Amino acid sequence: MAPTGRAALLAALGSLPVGIWEPGWTGILAVNAPLAVACACDYVLAAPVRRLGLTRSGDTSVRLGDTADLTLTITNPSGRPLRARIRDAWPPSSWRPGTEVAASRHRLVIPPGERRRVITRLRPTRRGDRRSDRVTVRSYGPLGLFARQGSHKVPWTVRVLPPFTSRKHLPSKLARLRELDGRTSVLTRGEGTEFDSLREYVPGDDTRSIDWRATARQSAVAVRTWRPERDRHILLVLDTGRTSAGRVGDAPRLDASMDAALLLGALASRAGDRVDLLAYDRRLRALVQGRTAGDVLPALVSTMATLEPELVETDARGLAATALRTSPRRSLIVLLTTLDAAPIEEGLLPVLGRLTQRHTVLLASVADPHIAGMATARGDADAVYQAAAAAQAQAERDRTAEQLRRRGVTVVDATPDELAPALADAYLALKSAGRL
Repeated sequence: MAPTGRAALLAALGSLPVGIWEPGWTGILAVNAPLAVACACDYVLAAPVRRLGLTRSGDTSVRLGDTADLTLTITNPSGRPLRARIRDAWPPSSWRPGTEVAASRHRLVIPPGERRRVITRLRPTRRGDRRSDRVTVRSYGPLGLFARQGSHKVPWTVRVLPPFTSRKHLPSKLARLRELDGRTSVLTRGEGTEFDSLREYVPGDDTRSIDWRATARQSAVAVRTWRPERDRHILLVLDTGRTSAGRVGDAPRLDASMDAALLLGALASRAGDRVDLLAYDRRLRALVQGRTAGDVLPALVSTMATLEPELVETDARGLAATALRTSPRRSLIVLLTTLDAAPIEEGLLPVLGRLTQRHTVLLASVADPHIAGMATARGDADAVYQAAAAAQAQAERDRTAEQLRRRGVTVVDATPDELAPALADAYLALKSAGRL
């Protein structure tokens, strides 16, 4: 229970005539005694808080940047009307800065024996699970002088999913995939190395595709058509170690890697390939395995929602061993990690041969666009020094990428906005060349 600002104001106003006309205990009692009686009556007439019934309903997941609506139903079982202010408490990252007060506080009046609903609208600023804290209800009497206050635990969890901003590239990549399959009305016969069907020869077809045995059995020349291999295994490996915590722009490198992995996972599942996910630093953080084509993307999104970078050095040997256990047969292993020289030369290169001996390896890394901007800066001495430092850093990345290419690794190094489509293009190129 607590007095309100109205009671304090009346007490302050009453002290003025007391101080002027009747200073002393008599004057104080003459003003405060009626006010205390009024506060006591107001408290008695306020609806009790502990007996309220509170339930939740609404969204259980939301993409980062979107809004989630949570409905809170309050039932007043008492015989007195509930005049209340309600605070629905959630973690600070559940709203944009500066909007928490307006979004989490509500006023309502509930007649005796009735119920009302209020909507709390969340707009999270971070991925992960957001759990409600408590609902605090302050019930006022009819005079607004005194209030009852209490808190209720009403559990609810909202999972904030990755935004998957690269999904805008998915239609164009699927169109390219259909071209590789020869399923579009363009002048291509379909690329790939997996036999698809026989059809009649038309001028312009590659004569090396003529099937002479089939031609001998019929009156027309028959040619083979091909399509990219299907039912191949794709293992997405997210490095969640120290280097993934570095911020590029407004987000960690891990978020850009996740976005690229989601686009590749969606594309590969549509292409008929099996997609698994492995997140690792010094131990296994997440594993998605054995999902069907229709379930793989929701599973990837839900699993990535709770992943956070760990400030530890990635154990490259453990990562390689876990990847080999997860993919016992030949697969495309996509490593989403850094191209910094030290982690690659000291960690990945010594164990890379174990991966490339059995699998096709593709490494994707997030480049910092600020470095490219620094490399072109001129105008004063500081800008020239910054340009030299940026050029040295870029040369080091290029040298590291070349070391990986000489060992048979396909390397994709792009900025956060370009990484996802570039990785999808690299996958399509490997598929077209029959290297999966």
